[in-house]
Parts: sequence; structure tokens; C-alpha cells
Amino acid sequence: MRYGGHTSCVVVAHDADSLPTLALDAGTGLRQLTPLLEGAPYTGSILLSHLHWDHVQGVPFFGAGDKDGARVDVFLPAQDDLSGRDLVAQFMSPPAFPIAPEGLRGAWSFTAVEPVTFGTDGFEVTACEVSHKGGRTFGYRVATASASMGYVPDHAPAAGVSDEAMAALRGVDVLVHDAQFVESERGIADDFGHATIADAVLLAERLGAGSLVLFHHGPARVD
Repeated sequence: MRYGGHTSCVVVAHDADSLPTLALDAGTGLRQLTPLLEGAPYTGSILLSHLHWDHVQGVPFFGAGDKDGARVDVFLPAQDDLSGRDLVAQFMSPPAFPIAPEGLRGAWSFTAVEPVTFGTDGFEVTACEVSHKGGRTFGYRVATASASMGYVPDHAPAAGVSDEAMAALRGVDVLVHDAQFVESERGIADDFGHATIADAVLLAERLGAGSLVLFHHGPARVD
């Protein structure tokens, strides 16, 4: 497959000569980061947009993170008055999985955050709440001094885009955005809390994004 084959994960490096130090979501695609590191333990951060299975399934199978010498700082949307660790343990602990979060080797931290701007691994990150069904969901702006990107993998713009989200994502160089459905599937898109391709294009135009990457295609699609 040229496209697809894994659930959501995008890794970011500071430049072409650097190893990735930031992962956006931790779907099964996170497993692909381990061979990129060529045996080195991962030292960096993971931003979870939300806690649906297809965005977190890679956490317990991330070999470069589950390793002595690794340092993995996980940030996720705060909700239900639970700690970051306890939110992760909802999908990663017995009987659903053999170990709980503290069973991972290396130094892992799990931080539940509100919509805020913070720094991690040399990136400036702004979290903003976006419309998506089934739990609190964030989009992220990730920026350095010379470039910026927006990552909004699960989003229903038709349900409304807040002023805060518009401000956070305005003018990004690259917008990676949910485009799971085509316009003839509008009813399904609205029911599932996702975007159509037309939704993604319109939002990119409204934001003045430099480039748009259509993301999160339905698993039944062909290339």
C-alpha cells in the first residue's frame, strides 16, 4: 500500500537531518517509528488528539518507547476529572492488556491538558478543542521559529468551528485535516462526527493554510 495500512500517527522532526521527536497520535502507525530510530530509544513527546482506539492502539506496541533509556512524554485532552495516567489506563491495563502504563520501560509521563500553549522538545504546541463525537477531542498547532503545521485528524467542521480553534490554526504552513468522507456521504459524516473532503478544503481556505493534507481516509478506500 502506498497510502493507508495503519491507523493515525504522524511524526515530526525539526529538519531533514534530525530524528523525529514528536508524534501526533499513537495509532498502529507509531510502530513504524521504531525502525526509523535504528535501535535507539525514543526521546520525545506524543500528542494524543483523543482516546479512540484508532489513535492509541500503538502505545503498548511502540518498541522504541518501551525500552531502557527511552523518555516519552504523552499529552492528552483532560476529561472526567481523571489523571493522564488513569485516562490511558482505561485502554491499557488488565483485562484489556497485560500491563498498565507503568509497566512500560523507560521514563513515561502522562499529562492531561486543557486548551493551552506549551513547549515540548523544541516545539511550541497549541491545543484547541474541536468538534468530534465520543469524548473530548483536540486539534494541535505545532510550530517552530520557521514553520507551523495544524493537525486535526478527527473533526466535524459542519458542527461548527470555534473562534479559539480558528485563531489557533490560522495561517499554518501545512494543515493535516480529516477528510474521511466524500460529499455524497454527508449524512454519514455528520453522524460519525467527521469531515468531507469539501469540508477540509473550505476550512483550509478560511484559515489561509499554505498546503492541505487530506487525512484519515476510510479503511475501505482504495488508493
